[in-house]
Amino acid sequence: MDNVKDTAHLDLEELAQRRAEVYLSEQFLKLISEASENVEQIEPDELDLDDLSILLLDVREPEEFASGYLRKEKHLTIPRGKLEFVAIKKIFEQYGQDIPIVTYCFKGPRGLLAAEQLKKMGFSNVRNLKDGLLNWLGSGRSLKSYFGEITLVEKKKSS
Repeated sequence: MDNVKDTAHLDLEELAQRRAEVYLSEQFLKLISEASENVEQIEPDELDLDDLSILLLDVREPEEFASGYLRKEKHLTIPRGKLEFVAIKKIFEQYGQDIPIVTYCFKGPRGLLAAEQLKKMGFSNVRNLKDGLLNWLGSGRSLKSYFGEITLVEKKKSS
């Protein structure tokens, strides 16, 4: 009997963790769904990088930004977690609340949530790049980086 281990508590912890993940996923999906109802999303072909009247707002973390970005001019990087604290100072005071803003992230959800939050903060002309930089690259476009242009390259299938 001494060799019998009671692992029931571990099973319960695992079950609780899985339920928490499902709950968080459902809640996250609900937030994304609500944001997509409130924010216009644009496709890569609708975003003109030469139009410097548009402020591009990258809401990724700094190390993500270093891997590639859309352009240097009229571009800000404010990580999603700092948006509410920095947006007024960096955007409103410098550009006003009516400047056209396009948010983006890597896959889309952070940009979408950021765009919705900016609208709640009084910015009137905010859109999000649908499905983020993955969509941008997937459409055949490139990113800027410290090393030059970055594009997706299709791997050749070996015979």
